[in-house]
Amino acid sequence: MLVALRVQNFVLIEALELRLEPGNNVLTGETGAGKSIVIGALSLVLGGRASSDAVRPGASEAEVEALFDVSGSESLQAELSARGIATDGELVVRRVVQQNGRSRAYLNGRLCAVGELAELAPELADIVSQHESVALADARRHIDYLDRYARLTAERAALGLCVGELHAVLDELDAVLAMERGRAEREAFLRYQLDAIGAVAPEPGELEALGTERSRLKHAELLCRITSAAADRLDHAELALCDELGRLASELGKAADLDPTLAEPARRLEESWLGLRELARELAHYAERLEVDPARLEEVQERMYRLEALLRQHGPRVEDVLAARARLAGELDALAGARSRIPDLERRRDELYAVAAERARSLSAARRRAATDLGAVITAELAALGMGTARVNVEVVPVAAGARHTPAREALAGGATGGGAPTERGELAVDGARLGRDGIDQVQFLIAPNKGSPPRPLGKIASGGELSRALLAIKRALGGYDCAVEPGAARRAIGVQVFDEIDTGVGGATADRIGRSIADIARHRQVLCITHLAPIAAYADAHFVVQKHDADDGTTSAITRVEGKARVGELARMLAGDKASTATERAARELLQAVRASAPA
Repeated sequence: MLVALRVQNFVLIEALELRLEPGNNVLTGETGAGKSIVIGALSLVLGGRASSDAVRPGASEAEVEALFDVSGSESLQAELSARGIATDGELVVRRVVQQNGRSRAYLNGRLCAVGELAELAPELADIVSQHESVALADARRHIDYLDRYARLTAERAALGLCVGELHAVLDELDAVLAMERGRAEREAFLRYQLDAIGAVAPEPGELEALGTERSRLKHAELLCRITSAAADRLDHAELALCDELGRLASELGKAADLDPTLAEPARRLEESWLGLRELARELAHYAERLEVDPARLEEVQERMYRLEALLRQHGPRVEDVLAARARLAGELDALAGARSRIPDLERRRDELYAVAAERARSLSAARRRAATDLGAVITAELAALGMGTARVNVEVVPVAAGARHTPAREALAGGATGGGAPTERGELAVDGARLGRDGIDQVQFLIAPNKGSPPRPLGKIASGGELSRALLAIKRALGGYDCAVEPGAARRAIGVQVFDEIDTGVGGATADRIGRSIADIARHRQVLCITHLAPIAAYADAHFVVQKHDADDGTTSAITRVEGKARVGELARMLAGDKASTATERAARELLQAVRASAPA
């Protein structure tokens, strides 16, 4: 429900805030006062095209903000939550347009793409005018209206779940069949890969250790010469460093006997002497053990080459090679068990298909029965709206073929379609029609406005007035069914239904019927109606008047809610224009009294 619409610096509107009631909200005013600007503002905030013309002259930017109550729609709240938008039952949609025509959009304060507004628009508002309808002129949504009218939404949802599960099984079966078709070749490849890794049998850290050993073997002679020379110079050669250091340590020890403060330096010098002697022994031992071994060097280099070959394929680390070995082994095990899964998957596929096909046939039959009834109801509504020769056909036809070609689906198309030839593409089909989550039907409203003319799609009706009344008739026929709510709950749709001057070319009794029809729709969903006719405005639950004001700095439009005497005066103006008089005011009061008297208890 649209709770409030706030507009600033938009076209002729400097600033206004329109707070709507849940029922029938009517907007009236003289021609050119700016009534359609309000609809333009609402269209803009719901993702409509922005341009620099939207900015009021002298202003830097235009801003439109709409507050919606979405607490009654769990699906819409779930959709918003999936987009990362917390609602708490309310949604604020904001659109800002700059002088250069660029715009920004916000959902509950979060910057968003304008496309997001357009995606949410059908849930928030349905704008019906002489030239457009957000929902009813879109044939893709006609199946929704028929199913709601026939109360088939639960059956359709159950079919959708079944078809969804069937597709999941088919996808899994196709994957298994593809795996089975290439199983021998794949198994050979996997075993080759595993054997290659097993032949090398790498160990973590092995490559680094081999690199160190290779360097030692390649430079063995140099290392031996350096370490031997170091050991000799420290402790084995004439005038070795350790000998000289030992004499110094002995003399400093004697000095410490004379002066105890030298005890610590003497101890440290002796430790250094002992440490150097130990180091000399280690270096000599290293040089004795070191040997030049060309055979071992070749062996190490070969081992490193084999390890690096594995790393190039599975690396860059030995740990990655070990992970690849585990993965390849797992796939090999899965291939071994693939064949055993096929019978179970085929059995489950056939079971689900049988259930889905039966539900699709049952749903299609129910739609065809309801389509005849709905067409007659809409035709009767058109007659009440002054289109007595018009007739409506609700067409239910099979969906044309054209799905994916896969072995699992080909089996169903070729042998389980319940009669009828297999389709060329091997698609999922029932009785030759493509089976989808909505069933096997496509639905379209066809209208013949005049006697003898062939029915045509709703969106292609030539006359704007006829289209407007046709859309109103469909809305009236759907009534409370055009509300996605749980059984037993008060039926009220979430989005606001907007009728923008659909009364063009009508008057008298037809205008009263239109007003009565709009009021009846308002019992089930919020309505915002722009009209020039008093018989329609008299049915308002809340009546707003748009007025234009001329000033030296420009022209502005303002909206005021009228009640009591002010409302009577506005209805009198609508009845007689500038010639409003006591008589027309009396006629306006009588019109209001007649509407109240005809209202359902």
